[in-house]
Amino acid sequence: MLQRLVHLLPPRVRAFLRRIPILVRIYRWLRRGKLTRERYVFVALAILTVALGLAAAESRAWAPSGALVLTVVGGGLLLRVRTLSALLVVVLVTITYDAWHDRSAIGPGMIATLTISGVLALTLARTRQLLGVQGLRGDSMLLELRERLRRQGEMPPLPDGWDTQVVLLQAGGSSFGGDFVVSTCDGDRLEVALVDVSGKGTDAGTRALMLSGAFGGLLGSIQSDRFLPACNAYLQRQRWDEGFVTAVHVVIDLATGEYSVESAGHPPAVQFDAGSGTWQVSSAKGVVLGVVPDLRSEPERGLLRPGDALLLYTDGLVEMPGRDLDAGIDRLLGEAERLVPEGFRKGAKELVEAMAAARDDDCALVLIWRT
Repeated sequence: MLQRLVHLLPPRVRAFLRRIPILVRIYRWLRRGKLTRERYVFVALAILTVALGLAAAESRAWAPSGALVLTVVGGGLLLRVRTLSALLVVVLVTITYDAWHDRSAIGPGMIATLTISGVLALTLARTRQLLGVQGLRGDSMLLELRERLRRQGEMPPLPDGWDTQVVLLQAGGSSFGGDFVVSTCDGDRLEVALVDVSGKGTDAGTRALMLSGAFGGLLGSIQSDRFLPACNAYLQRQRWDEGFVTAVHVVIDLATGEYSVESAGHPPAVQFDAGSGTWQVSSAKGVVLGVVPDLRSEPERGLLRPGDALLLYTDGLVEMPGRDLDAGIDRLLGEAERLVPEGFRKGAKELVEAMAAARDDDCALVLIWRT
């Protein structure tokens, strides 16, 4: 970052700054990363702690003893456990000095606040140390992973006459979920896979993130009839003990509208027939991924004419405790009737929100239609 900022300067300015020895030394020192080394952070926080303690001993109005909580929290974000423990010792000595100087300044409430802050800081530092990250880099990594998963769920650009809509809704408002979409479009051939990892929210998000990369690499790289068996073989090698994975795989010829759909334990796909105005449930079925070593499934074939649509979804939209899956599908199709007069793109998100209103599960919907 520092080097990028320097390169933004005009050449004449950079040449002038190179003639100043002290600036050259500071630049080299910063490039070596010494400013961000842990010992320098510890020294800075320790000096700040002592300064706040001495100031609090002189005037409570300008530096109350509670300001030491800021250094404790800063240490939890920036220091490792061992260095943070040393900082807490400095805080304890400073609090002892303030109490000796003025006993009324340090009460039970202040001691309890600093104790709780210290425990939370140690927990935070221990977690970040286990992850091997320092400061707020762990949060940045999670944000980057979330954006990567979101970008993988975006459908590729399609030729004129076709349109798509993808809606993902995680349980509890989490940024991570067990449902994801991978897709690829090579000329007149579109391949889409909707995958549902068992679990919900962050618990399933880590596995979904790993599988999205693996399945996305397989999609379009091997023959379409080998996609689900290849995914199954990958899961067999992982030997996961927790949960299961379902998927539905669709291949569409964008020139003719012919398509094939395969399912691996996933809720059936649904086709809208514009000619009759009805929704037809697919009969494609299969075993969930990762259960049997040799996965076999029979694809169902169909044709999308202008005005027709293909609907893919996860069980979070149709499963209800104590009710049959077919009842949930019927309710989904009843709600989907609103998509036709209002337009597929406008009503897709409303459909997911309406179906997921009374559920606490990850939900996903993929809608592909021919205009």
